[in-house]
Amino acid sequence: MTSTHIDVGSVDLDELGAWMDERGLPAGPITEVAPVAGGTQNVMVRFERGGVPYILRRPPQHARAKSNEVLRREARVLAALRDTPVAAPRLVAAQTAREPVFYLMEPVEGFNATTGLPEPHASDPAIRHRMGLEAASALAELGRVDPDLLPGFGRPEGFLERQVPRWLRELDSYGELDGYPGPDIPGLEETARWLEDNRPATFRPGIMHGDYHLANLMFAHDGPRVAAIVDWEMCTIGDPLIDLGWLVAMWPMGSAHVPGLASPREIVGCYAALSDRDLSAVDWYAVMACFKLGIVLEGTHARAFAGKAPRDLGDALHAATLDLFARAAHIIHNSLD
Repeated sequence: MTSTHIDVGSVDLDELGAWMDERGLPAGPITEVAPVAGGTQNVMVRFERGGVPYILRRPPQHARAKSNEVLRREARVLAALRDTPVAAPRLVAAQTAREPVFYLMEPVEGFNATTGLPEPHASDPAIRHRMGLEAASALAELGRVDPDLLPGFGRPEGFLERQVPRWLRELDSYGELDGYPGPDIPGLEETARWLEDNRPATFRPGIMHGDYHLANLMFAHDGPRVAAIVDWEMCTIGDPLIDLGWLVAMWPMGSAHVPGLASPREIVGCYAALSDRDLSAVDWYAVMACFKLGIVLEGTHARAFAGKAPRDLGDALHAATLDLFARAAHIIHNSLD
């Protein structure tokens, strides 16, 4: 498949070829064009040109209000991380001056463990166990990056103080949806109060991925190494331990897809061995993750009442919200296990 008159969504491949020429990238026809599965907010297309493979990431054809700005931020993050040891996709070039925003990155050779395990991972319990520790190691590497690489990227001042009020406001906003009776979430008030009463007094700002969990990791085909951390659209400057809490709160325990993974406590221990950050309040970060994710999922439940999401999906995510708040209560009373 060549570039002549091919339009992939909102990016014309003939124009893309001319843009690549301006940047001195390998010339020739654009071939082997194919969509890349994964992700719902943006579109990825794989192609080759001049014998070099690329991934093009762009907004959907019917872009959301913030689609271009999200990709603009994402491209800035990947540019900042390009020369660091962080396992991020390697940015090749970005078009951010006009819309639609898009960028090119090198393909990642890896797999998503939430969709199943290849060999040798499927048969080797030592590799499966090590995958969790490698997830912690990759996150610790990100935590070592100087946030000054992204000046003005976030608002670290008062970051932790804003968390609980911000997500309670989000929950309150669901009341604007017709038919939603309000949140029926046991432990909501108690969890919010505990988070406010036990919030860490200080933290050291760093680069946060913002959605760090198993589904956003690509693992190497030949072992447990994290080949790439993907989907950087929620990245900011804040408290990197929020990412650690998110990882352990969402870590699959007894998963049919990935049996034999390291425990959350082992993941925290691995991170602690590689970081000089204060982990004495790690339970707080895990509870915060349960609190935030539970409220986010409740949004689909609320939209289902208003006919804006399938009712069965809303019910399923409400059940997940209840599980997350039960998990938060367990951590509050028993610590992370």
